[in-house]
Amino acid sequence: MRSASLLPRLSVTAVGCLALVGLSASPGVAADTPLALDCQAKPPVISAQTFDLDAGVAAEAPESVASGEAFDIALSPAPITVPGSLNGYTIKSIKEIKLRADLPSDATVTGHRLSGGSGTGSGTPSVAISGDQIVMTVPGPINGGSTFTLPTLTLDLVAGDSGGTVTTRLAGSSYSSPGLTFTARVPILFFEADVPTSCYPAPSPVLSSTRID
Repeated sequence: MRSASLLPRLSVTAVGCLALVGLSASPGVAADTPLALDCQAKPPVISAQTFDLDAGVAAEAPESVASGEAFDIALSPAPITVPGSLNGYTIKSIKEIKLRADLPSDATVTGHRLSGGSGTGSGTPSVAISGDQIVMTVPGPINGGSTFTLPTLTLDLVAGDSGGTVTTRLAGSSYSSPGLTFTARVPILFFEADVPTSCYPAPSPVLSSTRID
């Protein structure tokens, strides 16, 4: 039986908060893409809890580029409010948030950067490429009951061969290969416990698509 999410539903951010730097291709198309995430929290003592999380991503990318052309894609998560309590359990904080995306197909990543974001705690958000994924890390901690916004991720790309399509997707295919992870600090019985949580998109839709002419 599925319990309620440790995080509330994510609403899609306004497209106006996105910014593409130095875009020289044809005008971009903003896309608000819903994501259905299958999640599992694994607290100590009690059994693992599964739940659904409805999310959304606002993406901006050019409709088309020429082979070998440099261009940018921006992906922006929505603001998130951490509940102060859930099903009788107090949510003290969340930390160690990691959001993973597959590296775009048919293009070479030449740079990546984060911009904006707010309320993400004392730790500094970072982004890095790991294998065939790009990983945004937000150390936190973020207190229960507060609202935060993950930074916008901008990718600098060079288009591949003509006829290809540059796509972006959230990574993840199972609890053991997730696209989103975080740790919640929750009082359980007579102690506080760190509850690791992993989520993956089921299915994983295309967030942005750019044709290579």
